[in-house]
Amino acid sequence: MPIRILIADDHVLLRQGIKDVLMLEQDFDVVGEAANGEEALERIGELMPDILLLDINMPKLNGLEVLKKSRDVHPKLKIVVLTIHDDESYVLEVIKAGAMGYLLKDVEPSMLVKAIRSVYGGESFVYPTLATKLFGELNRREEKKQQEAKVVEKLRGEERLTYREIEVLQMICLGLSNHEIAGKMFLSEKTVKNHLTNIFRKIGVTDRTQAVLYALKNKVVILEQ
Repeated sequence: MPIRILIADDHVLLRQGIKDVLMLEQDFDVVGEAANGEEALERIGELMPDILLLDINMPKLNGLEVLKKSRDVHPKLKIVVLTIHDDESYVLEVIKAGAMGYLLKDVEPSMLVKAIRSVYGGESFVYPTLATKLFGELNRREEKKQQEAKVVEKLRGEERLTYREIEVLQMICLGLSNHEIAGKMFLSEKTVKNHLTNIFRKIGVTDRTQAVLYALKNKVVILEQ
C-alpha cells in the first residue's frame, strides 16, 4: 500500500512543486491538497491520509490550530510541518502540539522524502540544522525552570506565582504587549489578561509599570542574557 499524503499550504505553486517531487516516488500517493486550515481539516476527514504535510502560516485556521484539532479527531494521522520558521522555541511548541516532523521550506527534495518515510515509520524527524539548536533550547528551558523554581519558593502566601505567571511577568519586563505575549505563548489575549489580573492581585500592584518594578526589585523575574 502506498503512503497516502495530503498537502496543506496556501501557495498553489509550492503545493504543485511538492506534489511533483513526491509523485516521483513509487510508494507515495498524494491524495489531496488544501489551501487553508479549515479545508485541511475537512480533507483529513474525507481522505484519511497517512501523512499531512502542513504549513503553519495559513488563513482561516493556522497550522498550529490544525495540529491541535486533528490530533484530537484523527490520532493516527502523522504530521510533518513544512515552514519558514527556524526558531527552536517555535519548533518545540509545534512538536508539543503533535507534529512528528519539522522541516524548512528550502529543504532538499531527498530530505523531504526521507522525513516522510521516517515519520510514517513512527520516527520523529527534525531538520538537521535545527537539531543541535533544539537540544540547546531544551537545556536552556530546564535551567530556566530550575531558576524559576527557586524564585517561586521565595514567594509567600497570596504572593505565590505559578510558573506560567512568572513567564508572563518576564515578558512584561521585556516590554511585550498582550498581543505579543499571546503569540509567543500560544495563548489567547483573554488568557493573557487573566494571567495579568492574577499577577497584579498576588503582588499587590495595579498596572504593568508597578509589576515590572516589583519584579526587578524582588528578583522575581530572571531576564535572559
